[in-house]
Amino acid sequence: MGSEILTYMLFKNDSGYDDERQGFQLLAAHRPDLIVPAATAEDVRRGVAHAASRNLPVAVQATGHGLPVAAAEGVLITTKRMDGVTVDPATATARVEAGARWQEVIVAAARHGLAPLSGSSPGVGVVSYTLGGGLGLLARQYGYAADQVRALDVVTADAEPRHVTPDDDLFWALVGGRGNFGVVTALEISLVPVRRLYGGALYFDQVETALRTWRDWTHALPDEMTSSIAVIPFPDVPQAPFPGRTVAHVRIAFNGDPEEGEELVRPLRAIGPRLADTVGELPYTGTAAIHNDPEHPSGYFATHSLLRALPEVEPLLGVRGVVEVRHLGGALTKPQGAPNSVGNRDAQYLAAVLSPGLPPGADLAALRPAHDAVADALSPWATGGQVLNFLYAGNAGPEQVRRAYEPADYDRLTRLKTEWDPANLFRMNHNIPPA
Repeated sequence: MGSEILTYMLFKNDSGYDDERQGFQLLAAHRPDLIVPAATAEDVRRGVAHAASRNLPVAVQATGHGLPVAAAEGVLITTKRMDGVTVDPATATARVEAGARWQEVIVAAARHGLAPLSGSSPGVGVVSYTLGGGLGLLARQYGYAADQVRALDVVTADAEPRHVTPDDDLFWALVGGRGNFGVVTALEISLVPVRRLYGGALYFDQVETALRTWRDWTHALPDEMTSSIAVIPFPDVPQAPFPGRTVAHVRIAFNGDPEEGEELVRPLRAIGPRLADTVGELPYTGTAAIHNDPEHPSGYFATHSLLRALPEVEPLLGVRGVVEVRHLGGALTKPQGAPNSVGNRDAQYLAAVLSPGLPPGADLAALRPAHDAVADALSPWATGGQVLNFLYAGNAGPEQVRRAYEPADYDRLTRLKTEWDPANLFRMNHNIPPA
C-alpha cells in the first residue's frame, strides 16, 4: 500500500486542531498526532490509507457524544462535514452520510410523513448511534435503529471503499460492532410511517410513588408505548426547571390513537401532585422535548445494568446523580430486519446512573462506589449484559464491551475482526480485538 497525499490535515500545533478534536463529551477529548477533517468518502479513504501505511491507529468522530476511548496518538478522522441526507419516499428509505445528526434526518423524513428510529436527542450522530444498536423513542414498536439498516458504505482497513449489504458477513459485524471493522461513510436505513405521536413528559415530586407506579404501569402496555423514567436532582439555581428539587421525570412516546394514549397515561396522571404535564399530540419533529436532553457539550459518566425485571425500586432512591430506567421488551427482543450483532435482547429494563456536569479529567474513581452500589443492589435481577451505546467515558473496557454481545456472537466478531482488521487498526473505539 503506497503513501497517500492528504490534501488537508491538522497537527497538534496547528490552528484549529483543538476545535476539531473536541466533541460533545468534555470529560476527555482525543489528542491524536494527526486529524483528517473529512468532507468526502475519498477523504476518509485517504486517511485510512495514510494510517495503515504507517501502522497508526485510527479513531473516528462525528459528534463525540459516546466517546469510549480518547485517542492519544494516531489518526483521528472527523466526519462532521459529511452531513448529507437524502430521503426516497417511494421506498421509505434514507441515505445518511457519516457526520449527519438525527435532526437532519427527522426534518427530511417528516416532509413525507416518515420518521427514523432516532433517540432522545436529535443532536446525536446517526451512524455511531445506529451501529451501536440505537435505543430510540419508538423502540418497543420497531426495535433498535440497527434493525432498520439496509446497506452501508464503508472504508475497511485495506483502504478499500465497499458497499455492504445483508448478504455479507461484514454487514452483520458492522451493524452492532460499531467502528471495529472500518469507517462507515454512509448508511441506507428504512423509515417508518409516523407523522405525530402522543407523547411528552410528566414531572412529579413524589419520586418513590412515581417510580413504583411507572414500574407497575409498564407490566401491561402495548408495544406502541415506549417510555422511561428519570430521577433528577436539579441544582438550586434560578435557571433550573425545578430549582433545588429532586423530581421524577416520566417520558412518554405512544405511536397510536391519541384517545387510547390518553387512556393509557391516566394511571400516571393520577399521581399527585404533578409539577408539569406536557403529554399530548406532537409532531415527530418536536420529540426532542420528551427527554429534553442537554444541548450543549458537557462532561458526564454513566454506568448501567440490564434487568430481567424490576421488583424493587429502593436501590434507585437517594442516589447521588441522575437515575434513569428505560422500558425495553416488545420489538427489541428480536431483529426486525436483516440479522445483526446487537446483543442482549432478553432484557426488560435498562437502569442507569449518570454523573453529569463533570470537569475535564474528573476523578472517576471517586464516583464509582455510588455507581457500584446501585449495580450491586440490582444484581439479583441483572442479565449481566451491557448496551454498547451506553459504554463511554472510562466505562468501555474489554470486559464491558464483551458483555454487550452474546458469547457466540462475540467469538464470531473476533474471527471477522481477524479477517478484516488483523492489525487492529481500528482500536480507538469499543474495541473488539482480533482472535
